[in-house]
Amino acid sequence: MKHALTPWLAAATLLCAGAAGAAPAWPAAGSPFQRLPADEARIARIVAGMSLAQKVGQMTQPEIRHITPDEVRRFYIGSVLNGGGSWPGNNKYASVADWLRLAQAYHEASMQTDMAQPVPVIWGTDAVHGHNNVFGATLFPHNIGLGATRDAGLLREIGRATARAVRATGIQWTFAPTLAVVRDDRWGRTYESYAEDPAVVARLGGAYVRGLQDGLGGDAAILATAKHFIGDGGTAQGKDQGVNEASQAELLTIHAQGYYAALAAGAQTVMASFNSWHDRAAGQDYGKLHGSQALLSGVLKQQMGFDGFIVSDWNGIAQLPGCSNASCPQAINAGIDMVMVPEDWQAFIANTVAQVQRGEIPLARIDDAVTRILRVKLRAGLFGQAPQDGRYAGRAEALQARALARRAVRESLVLLKNDGGVLPLARQRRVLVVGRAADSLEQQTGGWTLSWQGTGNGNSDFPAGETVLAGLRAALGEARVVYSPDGAGVNPAEFDAVVAVLGETPYAEGNGDIPPSGTLRHSARHPEELRLVQGLAGRGRPVITVFLSGRPLYVNDLLNLSDAFVAAWLPGSEGGGIADLLLRRADGRVGHDFKGRLPFSWPRGACQTPLNAGDGGQPLFALGHGLSYARPARLGQLALDAPASGGCGARTEMAIFERVAQAPYELLAISPGQRWPTRKLSDDINLSEEIPAGRPELLVSTVQINTQQDAKLLRWQGPARLVAWSAQPALLSAYPDAALLFDLRLAQAPSGAVGLGMDCGAGCGGKFGQFDLRPLLRPLAVGDRLSLKIPLACFAALGVVLDRVEQPFVLSADAPFAAAIAHIRVQAGAARHADALRCEQLQPLLP
Repeated sequence: MKHALTPWLAAATLLCAGAAGAAPAWPAAGSPFQRLPADEARIARIVAGMSLAQKVGQMTQPEIRHITPDEVRRFYIGSVLNGGGSWPGNNKYASVADWLRLAQAYHEASMQTDMAQPVPVIWGTDAVHGHNNVFGATLFPHNIGLGATRDAGLLREIGRATARAVRATGIQWTFAPTLAVVRDDRWGRTYESYAEDPAVVARLGGAYVRGLQDGLGGDAAILATAKHFIGDGGTAQGKDQGVNEASQAELLTIHAQGYYAALAAGAQTVMASFNSWHDRAAGQDYGKLHGSQALLSGVLKQQMGFDGFIVSDWNGIAQLPGCSNASCPQAINAGIDMVMVPEDWQAFIANTVAQVQRGEIPLARIDDAVTRILRVKLRAGLFGQAPQDGRYAGRAEALQARALARRAVRESLVLLKNDGGVLPLARQRRVLVVGRAADSLEQQTGGWTLSWQGTGNGNSDFPAGETVLAGLRAALGEARVVYSPDGAGVNPAEFDAVVAVLGETPYAEGNGDIPPSGTLRHSARHPEELRLVQGLAGRGRPVITVFLSGRPLYVNDLLNLSDAFVAAWLPGSEGGGIADLLLRRADGRVGHDFKGRLPFSWPRGACQTPLNAGDGGQPLFALGHGLSYARPARLGQLALDAPASGGCGARTEMAIFERVAQAPYELLAISPGQRWPTRKLSDDINLSEEIPAGRPELLVSTVQINTQQDAKLLRWQGPARLVAWSAQPALLSAYPDAALLFDLRLAQAPSGAVGLGMDCGAGCGGKFGQFDLRPLLRPLAVGDRLSLKIPLACFAALGVVLDRVEQPFVLSADAPFAAAIAHIRVQAGAARHADALRCEQLQPLLP
């Protein structure tokens, strides 16, 4: 079928040729793995003996919650995965034996098909800082902390330890490392990057791949994944899954360097990225990476020489125009080999088989994908080894590498201030510890920990972990450490020093983004922590701040109030490593000195982003900065940036809800008649809620409209309101010609009025303007999606004072109705858009 393959190859080579004549060449990456003639002949025989359904089954990757071992057998499935917050039997506390038992069941099912040559299934997992989905596993610092170590040898050791832990559960593949080179720290995945410096990303990423795959084909290694190809760390405004506007030269010299190192180290799988690429310099838009033949096939496979397989991200194919979760010939033609379809995999298989039969996907492209998948499985030794056969299989002790993780914590901490040499503290000191993060393994470990977003975890969920507080108590003794989370009821003068452990609460992709309406100022999102330190500083005792965060943030106010300040990143489960650096040895000598150096430039202003070395900005602390006991320096008082209330730069958009409520907003469920108390919706997107519990009038769960788990599905059983509320009234008049925008997908037609309103509260006489959405919803069938743009002027016409809006989004119903809601924001200029509603199209609804 050479004639069918030709158009696919031709399209893939467009970028390679450099249509404008000025595109830089993409050199070959090299690999320690060579194609072995015997293996290639064996692969060809297997592929030749497979039916089309069997081939498409090999390309399909469902999620373990949605597929049984017997279905793996019946549909010839090539891979399964577990998402964050997914465990065997949906049991968060599943044992190593439970994980291994399920892995073995999937394997045995895959080897019991009616294929001429059965092909073993491969299980992929997000083991991104240790085997972080598994109860009881050691958790290493996230990549940002490892980047601060600059220690490639350490990274290789951590890779080996993680591989052992993963093999203990019978799994053979991890979706790591992330090789993003972050250019804007507002991105919520900044902590998944090693550094803003592509050379650091390349060196550490390559070392980590070598550690994971050390002895690949044996029973102590696992497959690595170089992700996300390509440019995910360079999206405009740091927006997750947004648009990277780099030139091709920048894409190559900045964003590709980690991939060159990973492939040279032998990485056998690459994950396509959610982001798009628009080469602004050349005026060429390549669209979503999942559909880019030019990059996936032309650059990665042909020019760079990658002969492993490309896997898509979670339902990533659905973001291509004309595609859905269950159908996307464009992505396969572009070069995706294995398709991650967590839930809709049966429909995907049926659709893809039909698309090949109709000629929409060349059979040669299918054969190429399956050949690549089999090549990787052979190299990984899967044909000759079951999950239960490995030397670490079922061994719970293989989950542990506590001494290594503690060392990683010590090497990752960066000392930013130590005025007066207050650190290290003598072990005879009596210490007051404050801050909720001091005794929170949830905050220490951050996102991608037991659950996707890292939320919903308590200290008891980490039986082998140690908080910062516990580490200090173990070193100083219980009697010398007093803990007050909020500083209440204690007098600092009664202690020798105060240790304040502060920082960000857990988040992962999407939820962690700081929108344009926000700033880098930590105290704007957590004013309670600023108040806590203000109450302790200047009272005669040194204040040492340990700051847990997934990125550099503007913290000049906290730095000024602190005598010493330590950037601890997200250190993982071994909080004792922090105590090692804060305290002297028992004999009074310095036991461990600070080695960590900043992997990212640190801002001196709340709106100082993007901020990268070589871009001309003046950071407060430059890339590579870090004090030590041997290299002290005095910081002194810093200038304070005026707190920005309207975000950074021009006021173009105010985010209200993006997967979770965006600061300063909270999502509340309210009873119009106050029949039940107002309820704040949980930020844990993995949970479903019924409000009020036991006799719900509103059921809330998380679903997808545009991207993974980006929407709230609201099911009204009785009168209730969903409200976005802030104690800080919004100045909506600052957004010229603005509209309220949101996406809606109908789940149940309304049986009563459905109100959409804004409320400016008591500050303007309780003016509440709302419109009836029923006329807009009537044409929709269940499952239909509607994107609404309602000019703010329409609400103003109902009496809402736009300078005093406390509730910019109020959705209410008093009878059964259900819809999913996503991407709520106010956008300047949107009222002028052709698809914006006109006020006369809206029907006012009396409250």
